[in-house]
Parts: sequence; C-alpha cells; structure tokens
Amino acid sequence: MERKKYKVICAMSGGVDSSVAAALLKKQEHDVVGVFMLMHKNSNSRDAKFVTKKLKIPFKILDVRKEFKKWVIDYFIQEYKKGNTPNPCVECNKWIKFRFLLEKMLEMKADFIATGHYARVKNRKLLIAKDIKKDQSYFLWTLKKEQLSKILFPIGDYTKEQVRGLAKKLGLPVFNKKDSQEVCFAVSRRSFKAKAGDIITADGKKVGEHKGLVFYTIGQRKGIEIGGIGPFYVVKKDLKNNALIVSKSEKDLLKKEMVVKNMNWISRKPYNGLCKVKIRSMTPMVLARIKKNKVIFNKPQRAITHGQSAVFYKNREVLGGGVIDILKSKFYN
Repeated sequence: MERKKYKVICAMSGGVDSSVAAALLKKQEHDVVGVFMLMHKNSNSRDAKFVTKKLKIPFKILDVRKEFKKWVIDYFIQEYKKGNTPNPCVECNKWIKFRFLLEKMLEMKADFIATGHYARVKNRKLLIAKDIKKDQSYFLWTLKKEQLSKILFPIGDYTKEQVRGLAKKLGLPVFNKKDSQEVCFAVSRRSFKAKAGDIITADGKKVGEHKGLVFYTIGQRKGIEIGGIGPFYVVKKDLKNNALIVSKSEKDLLKKEMVVKNMNWISRKPYNGLCKVKIRSMTPMVLARIKKNKVIFNKPQRAITHGQSAVFYKNREVLGGGVIDILKSKFYN
C-alpha cells in the first residue's frame, strides 16, 4: 500500500536532532520545508541552511525576535524578580515555536509541522520518547489535543545515539555537533540589578549577607558563602524583607504537597486521582494524587520550587501540567 505524502513544515535549528527529523521526513518522501526561527541576536542560521541544502529542501527564515522578547525573555526576567525560578523552554514552546509554526503551516497550506523534540504523538495523545534520558515531553505540557493532530516528532522513537548514527550515515555535517543549552538566549541573572540583603536561618538568626535573591534557588547549597558554620540550604526567598532563608537541615526542603496553577489537560477532562509527577525536568517521576489543583505526594519531595512546571503522567502518556504556585509548609504560608 502506497504511503501518503504530506507537506510538512519542519523547524530547523541547525542541531543534529532537527536535522535528522527533516531528513527522516524527506526519506519518507514528504514535501518538507525547513524553517529557521530567528529568535535573538545570537541566532545563527548557517548550519540549518547548510543541512537544508544537503537535503535539497526549501529553506525559510521566520523572524520572531519581537515576540520572543515579549513572551520569553521578559517573562524570564519578571519571574526572577518575583523570586520564582522560571521555565523559559515551556513558554518558548507555547508562545513561539508551536504557535508560529502552526500559523506558518496554515499560511503555506501544509498538512503538518515537525520538530526535533524527543517525544511522541499517537491518537492525538502526547507520549514520552523512547529515549527516557533525552525525553522532552516535560517541556510540552502546554500543547492542546487539537495541536497534536498537526504535530510530528520524527525522532521520538529513536535514542540520541541512533539519531547521531543516522546523521552520520546520511552525511549530515552536524552529526557530531554538541547539544545546545535549553535556555537558548543570552539572559544572565548576573546582568540583573540585584540588592544585597540578610541571610537568615529558619529560626531567625542572621548568619551572613546575600548578593541578591535572584542569584539563588530553592535547594541550593553551594555558593551561599557562609563560611565556617555551614553547610546551609536555601529554603525560601523572602522578597518582602529581601532576606534569604536558609537551614542546615535538608528535612526543611521536604514537602508533602503543593498547589499548581495555570493547569492544562491535553487529552481529557481535568484528572483527579493517582498518577506520576515530575517537578523539574531532570528529576524522576514520582507517585502523587491530584485533587483539583492540589498535588499530594506519596513521599515528601525535595526542593519543590515556585515557577517550575509540574507535569503529570499516566503510564507513558502526558496528561498535562501546570506551574508550581504555593507550598504548604511553615516556610510558605
């Protein structure tokens, strides 16, 4: 039976993952158009253009610098000012990558969009990738069921090693290119105007001075610079009093429950019940029970952080996610 051929808009960053995604689509004889998204002053389309030339597919540049500044960079800065730890990759996927790619798909009368994310789509459900270590479904929880019907993740069934092997086999010049950093724009916390303040223990004793709350995150131990009496862990950032609250006990970082806001459920109505949760991209999934916007963990979790994403899983499916908002503890009232 002859395979259907579609017109596909493929996001091309110039990295090995998006390059192999485009190559696999071309190998399947789809009509592929490579699109490079110009997001900031450090954007470089050279490798993406070179790969599209190698694959003999059209190449287009989509200038989204204005929107990227508004929805990602400004968000990043404002969240840090609020004392939160932001997740710019989630916002970039929501407001920039998929939003504009889907618009481009309609404009060009294409059938699908594709990216080099390690994730999978089946029956309009978002699934984790084959390569668990590289899985990027955590950053895709804002997607809608309707969007998933138009999205392809060509490398979702491959491991990173297999992707690099395919790139080499196909003669793509980026086969050994290093992975880019998740935060793909040059916004440093060091560039913020920070105000020094007191470092105070959980029981109210001043033990030092911090360089600015923006430079610290919940759970941090190194770099607090309290000599001779540590180690201490950051357990709270008190914006009202510009104070960094620390504790010698890691137990003060353990929380049994949290509240999640801005929740998005991908393939079904709001879920209540037992599932698995990730509270940051590099931590394993853990069991928890969802009751409306409250998440109650089977076992207390360490360093749950305001502003990060909480993503919910059932088997291999991504149910949805939200933004960590309030923690029930003596440090978060």
